[in-house]
Order: sequence, then C-alpha cells, then structure tokens
Amino acid sequence: MKPEDLDRPGPPRRLFIRSWGCQMNVYDSGRMADVLAPLGYAPTETPEDADMVVLNTCHIREKASEKLFSELGRLRVLKQAKEQSGQRMILAVAGCVAQAEGAEITARAPYVDLVLGPQSYHRLPEMVARISRATGSVIETDFPAEQKFDFLPDSTTPQGVTAFLTIQEGCDKFCSFCVVPYTRGSEYSRSASAVLAEAKRLVAQGAREIALLGQNVNAWHGEGLSGGSWSLDRLLLELAEIPGLARLRYTTSHPRDMDDALIAAHGRIPQLMPFLHLPVQSGSDRMLQAMNRGHKADLYRGIADRLRQARPDIALSSDFIAGHPGESEADHQATLKLIADVGFALSYSFKYSPRPGTPAATAGLQVAEAEKDRRLQEIQALLREQQDAFNRSCVGQVCDVLVTGAGRHEGQFAGRSPWLQPVHGLGSAAMTGQMVRATVTAALPNSLSVRLEGNEALGPPSQTPRQEKAAA
Repeated sequence: MKPEDLDRPGPPRRLFIRSWGCQMNVYDSGRMADVLAPLGYAPTETPEDADMVVLNTCHIREKASEKLFSELGRLRVLKQAKEQSGQRMILAVAGCVAQAEGAEITARAPYVDLVLGPQSYHRLPEMVARISRATGSVIETDFPAEQKFDFLPDSTTPQGVTAFLTIQEGCDKFCSFCVVPYTRGSEYSRSASAVLAEAKRLVAQGAREIALLGQNVNAWHGEGLSGGSWSLDRLLLELAEIPGLARLRYTTSHPRDMDDALIAAHGRIPQLMPFLHLPVQSGSDRMLQAMNRGHKADLYRGIADRLRQARPDIALSSDFIAGHPGESEADHQATLKLIADVGFALSYSFKYSPRPGTPAATAGLQVAEAEKDRRLQEIQALLREQQDAFNRSCVGQVCDVLVTGAGRHEGQFAGRSPWLQPVHGLGSAAMTGQMVRATVTAALPNSLSVRLEGNEALGPPSQTPRQEKAAA
C-alpha cells in the first residue's frame, strides 16, 4: 500500500479500538469508528488483524500512563512485523492521557503515528491523511468541543438495546484530585435539537434505553428548541416523548447541580429509571473543602432525602476516595457515617492516587499507603454490605426487566432491572429489546435471578412495584 493511498477510500481496511475508563470513552470510540468508516475502515476484533489501532485512554484510573506504555510496547512488535511484510499499521493514542501527556507519548514511543485529545475526533480523517504524507507523529490536542459535535457525522452503527448519548463534556468544578478540567476542557452543552435528533436515530436503530453522558451531566444547559436555555429536567421531558424509548438514565452528576426541578423530574417522568449515580467522595466537610467539592455532607444527605420523597423507590450510587491528602481518622469515620446514613445500592471506592497537574498531587500530608488500604477496606466492606442488603430486598418483588440478549447459559436471557442490576432468567434471547414482567427469585453477589410472569412485551413503565408499595 502506498502512503498516498491512506487518505482516500479503497479496499476495506481494519480498525481496532481499545477503550479504557468511563462510558463516555466507549461513546467516543464509537464516534471515531463512524468518522473513519468513509475511509474504508471496518471494525475488527483483534489488533493483529488491524490496519489502524486506536488506544482510547482514561486518566482517571490509577497508573493510566504505565498501562498505556505497556500496551504500546506490545503493539510496537505488531507494527514492526507489518512493516517488515510491506504493510502498515497506523498507531494512534486518543483520550485523556493523550491530551495530558501528548509530548511525553511521542518522546517515549516515537513509533506512535497520531496523538489526539477528546475534542479532536471529528478531524481523524484529515489527520490520517496528514500521517500518510508526514515523516513524524501528528499531535492534535486542542479544546474546541463545539466543533467536535458540529462536525461529527450522524452515527449509523447501532449500539444495541441500551445506548449511550453524550450531551455534555468538560468540567468547571476543578476538584483537587481530578484531571478532567485539564483533559476535557470547560463545560460545554450540546443543543437540545442535536441531542433529540441523535436519540431518535438511536431508537430507530433499536435502542430501548438511553443513558445520557457527561462529566457533569446535570450541569447541562443547552439551547432549547425555540431558543433560550433548557436545563436537564426539560430535556428529559422531551426525550420521554420519543415513541419506543422505554428508559432514560443520566450519569455522572454533581451534587452542586442537583436542583429542585431535576429532583422533581424523578417523580414526574416514568421513563426516568429509579437509579442515580451521584458521587460525594467524602463524608467529611473538612475533606470536601480540601477537595474543592463546593458542598457539605449535609447538603448531600438533604438531596438524598428529597430524591426519595420525589421517587420513593430510587436507589443511589456514589463514589468515595479513601486517603485524600490531609484525611484524618475522624474524616474517615465521617465518611463511614455518611454511608450508613444515606444507604447505597451500588458504589465505587478507590484509594487516592496522585494525578499529575492536580492540586492534590503536590499537597502536603499525603496519607500512608497502608492507612489508605485499611480505610478503603472498611469503606468497601460497608458498601458491599449495603449492596447485598439492597439486592436481597428485591427478592419477591415483581419488576419490569429490559431484555438485552442471551444469558451466559443455554436457555437463559439477560437483562437489566430498573435499578441497573444485571438480571438473568429462563427464556429466549428472541425477547431482546422487549420489556418483560418478572419476579425476582434470588439475589446473587452481582446479579438477580428472575422468573418470567409472562412473555408479553410491556409499554413504557408507569410505576415499579417498589414505588407503588412505597407510595401506598
């Protein structure tokens, strides 16, 4: 293949994308595949078969850079083997690590052809063409979020029964431990018309459930259909009118943007599922201030109470950091108390680990690793106890299950409960995409077992049995 042939359509080429991290990265990977499709790139399952490999990175997880360079070392061998046989593999690094450490990537791994940040995916065809004519790596890490959304093509690849839709990117909160403002830029909201158009396409492609994505998704304030600015509750109301869309979710939210109208929407919109991921990070006001979270623990408790008043069956999920710089034993105990007070159906917890360029990374009073380990284990033990208790409380309940495909075993279907739990039961995968009524018969460590109460497809949900019971 001649280099000048890489920038125009020709015989099918194979594209392998590996995504790490958040659901937004999964969404972004799909959009990268969309923009490369007109150049003849079709997905492949393994990098060995690929003419182009994209590593879509996440800077949130611990040791993100080390994992990237380890993977690049393996890919270098494949790339060299292709070159020796007269072929070419374009190797690209995308995502938040690319945004934060582009220069270091090209210095340590000069065989990488392309480094691009999260706001540059719409320019991939142009960058592939530049690579075919250049002798060195191409780096693209600007922050024009509006261009990314304005120029990305309409997605033609179905995501399946459940789909992700990015409505907001970036963050203006600048939490002390977080790299998002530095890798994704300032907050930007897509217009309501663009979001609704994409949602309708997803439903036409078979989606029954859509999860709205954003670094601060409840900070969304996009242009409304008739001008002016809408907030997230108004957008959810409009999305709920789309025929065939049975379920709505949104993630990830910030307590500071959880206003009265959005809380009320959880009681007004049947399609909005009774599950909310609302990170708090700590139960200590002193640590929340050190983290620059901008809220106190009692504000979070109040939000939880108001959500349960609006939607009595709602289940909450959260994030917790153990051992943030300066955290004392009293601060740790305050976190355990908040967990006990609020109660969570599912949560994620991590040891604090420094992220380059963030204020916490250079702060004094770093907590010893052994102490962070102990605190994390205590947090996780309590969260696990709450998750198990919540799952057990579902046994005997009748709920609507969205069938997402075949189960792990012959004669099983898989699905999701209203509370996002994985569900499996006896039945046919031919029901994929249907909403079925089922009784929860057993709570397993990470899923629910159910028995079908009838195979007839259900319409959009009204009230779940848990909600009806709470309202009675």
